[in-house]
Amino acid sequence: MKNYDIKKIMEWLGYILKCPICGYKYNLSNTKIIDSQQDEIFNEAKILMHSDCAKCKSSVMFNVEIRGPEVFSVGMVTDLTGTDSNRFKDKRPISTNDVLNIHKEIRNFKGSLVELLAKK
Repeated sequence: MKNYDIKKIMEWLGYILKCPICGYKYNLSNTKIIDSQQDEIFNEAKILMHSDCAKCKSSVMFNVEIRGPEVFSVGMVTDLTGTDSNRFKDKRPISTNDVLNIHKEIRNFKGSLVELLAKK
């Protein structure tokens, strides 16, 4: 089965991907792989990347999926840095109960929001 060369995929993406904010072509030196997975049985690969635009300094996360001969890419503008993206990649999503618990804590707290956040 096929084993994808992630470096070559990134080079290919460097030719076609442009910043969604200013249209500047991405520089691969500003692009980092956050996570990648390959499934040789199904001939698939998934790559999560973070890139900073060299011109406008905006950040984008790309999810690239390869399924046989097909390549799918979705980009999302983010305020996360590459370090943040790496740190949060394995965290569980925030649940409805998490949001409700935070709401209750804020509602019941006597003092300023700064004091509440400092408490954590």
